[in-house]
Amino acid sequence: MRTRAKRFVTHLEENFIALLLAAMTLTQFTQVVARYVFHSGWTGALEFTRILFAWLILFGMAYGVKIGAHLGVDVMIRALPRPLFKVAAIFGALTVLLYAVILLYSDWLQYLGANSKGGAIAYWTRFYHLPLGLDDLRYPVWAQETFGAPERVQRWVAYLMLPIGLFLLALRSLQATVAIVAGRRELIVAAHEAEELVAEHEGSLGDDDDDEEEPFEGSMTHTHPHGYGRRPHDPR
Repeated sequence: MRTRAKRFVTHLEENFIALLLAAMTLTQFTQVVARYVFHSGWTGALEFTRILFAWLILFGMAYGVKIGAHLGVDVMIRALPRPLFKVAAIFGALTVLLYAVILLYSDWLQYLGANSKGGAIAYWTRFYHLPLGLDDLRYPVWAQETFGAPERVQRWVAYLMLPIGLFLLALRSLQATVAIVAGRRELIVAAHEAEELVAEHEGSLGDDDDDEEEPFEGSMTHTHPHGYGRRPHDPR
């Protein structure tokens, strides 16, 4: 049941990202056709695309932490002994968690003596109580007549992904930290992608006539399945 729920959440996230990408592409495509073929267009297309792109970034950064897609420089911590490497990995995950929490709600820093106030929640709440609309994005006429919606789309609707995205980032960072502590995950970022690709395609780099030759001395293959530790050719 738990695995099925995880798969459902993952599919939901992936479908939402795909929906955002499809909506951006379709909006720009129809806008180009309308402008150059019918000499017409939608005045709110650019603003709508910008909002979708912002939603994609804010939602995608949490999903990137979940699947380990964010790139990171790990050369220095790879040189550390295994216990210190894990400490550095946990510190990195906690740093991302702290970053997300501060941006989400920073009033709690006042208890630590910092002069900080606000955050994404306070920012969104302010616009929720203000009757401000977007510049060019408007509700359809039928929605205005049927549901009594205002003419312009409220800003709080467009900014809704800001607290949601940062909350998801904090949640995924916390999950990544727990996974690193438990040994189920190595880092919060993707690492050694180039070395893994070289190791994967190492046998296909040479000609067919050289298939029986010994692997080159500078092989990047690691002795540990997680990637840390000395390499076979390392004399240390």
